[in-house]
Amino acid sequence: MHVDLHPSYQNTPRGEAAKAYISACVHCGFCLATCPTYLDAQDERDSPRGRIYLIKQLLETDTVSATTQMHLDRCLSCRSCETTCPSGVEYSALVDLGRELVDQKVSRPPVAGALRWLLRKVIVRPALFGSLLKMGQLLRPLLPVRLRDKIPSRQKNTLPLVAPQVHSRTMLVLEGCVQSAATPNTNAAARRVLDKLGISLVSIKQAACCGAVNYHLGAQRDGLDDMRRNIDAWWPRIDPAAPAPAHAIVSTASGCGSMLREYGHKLAHDNAYAHKAQRVSELCKDIAEVLLSEDLQKLAPFSTQASAVGKVAVHTPCTLQHALQLPDAIATILSRVGFNLAETCEKHLCCGSAGTYSILQPDISSRLLDNKIRALNIDQPDIIVTGNVGCQLQLATKSEVPVRHWIELLADMTA
Repeated sequence: MHVDLHPSYQNTPRGEAAKAYISACVHCGFCLATCPTYLDAQDERDSPRGRIYLIKQLLETDTVSATTQMHLDRCLSCRSCETTCPSGVEYSALVDLGRELVDQKVSRPPVAGALRWLLRKVIVRPALFGSLLKMGQLLRPLLPVRLRDKIPSRQKNTLPLVAPQVHSRTMLVLEGCVQSAATPNTNAAARRVLDKLGISLVSIKQAACCGAVNYHLGAQRDGLDDMRRNIDAWWPRIDPAAPAPAHAIVSTASGCGSMLREYGHKLAHDNAYAHKAQRVSELCKDIAEVLLSEDLQKLAPFSTQASAVGKVAVHTPCTLQHALQLPDAIATILSRVGFNLAETCEKHLCCGSAGTYSILQPDISSRLLDNKIRALNIDQPDIIVTGNVGCQLQLATKSEVPVRHWIELLADMTA
């Protein structure tokens, strides 16, 4: 797709980058069949190809409207189109860039702008978010239904406290902002399972939000600062020159992991952080990626407990499927240790969580969730598992079947 850059964007890093991304598109339309928002709205402007045209129009005319902003906002950034695209268009990077350019020209209504600001300021602070979450859980019965559904029930710790051993292999873990408060069992379960496999999982207190919340809500500078803070926190433990550097940085939320994997790209032009950011990207592994490379026979003595769980429906998060390119990882691991997997359909489609999307685009998100719940329940599973905190909380709002992180099932086997 040819782009004639407006003089405002000629010879600028953003303009040239956007031109390169768009030029790869051959407007074949393959992406339409796998785009959740296009399938929902049947509006070309809510498809990847349509949004590419909207960004192209901005770059060529240097004019843009609130309508373009609305259609870019409606993108889930699920990246299903990237998996489908025969031309390898880097759509996710393009839509982030397009949103940034549009937001510089189009002011949001005060209420919408305030909500986005509030999300950025609250979610990235685990202590603040955790306190507000506890308050919301306490007042949950008194809240309106729509708000009540956004507040997850308090998660109870079902794992007995066992002090992990010190192993020769050490990996760092990102505690996460929402996950540390809303689903704290996830990382506790990961520590227990990796301990059985001879790996110590260590948390670095100074590391916090991965940067995705700020970056995807248009505050890209703040998102990059989040990344730099994490790099500074981890560097003493991942510096190749350090004594016994960590073997990996583990994420138990694939949404966070997909952002960690992009640190090297996002900070490539920062001379002070480029090589450190690349080191983080190289070391980052989703917890499923770690287990795929381990000898799961070490868990075999516990596998008789797997059959008692019943049928397990797997929802693979978009970030694990399309960003990290591990579409079958969860199902493969659970099958290896003896779980009975339920049949599901439309596995490539998003559940509608997409970070803050379920809050900012509640109507679209709710329809996508309804579709996903139906797709996961065709075989009447006894439990639904996923690999991302956002998906877990989103599915739990409407599912009559229990929803858990898949690593918890493995931890239960070893309890």
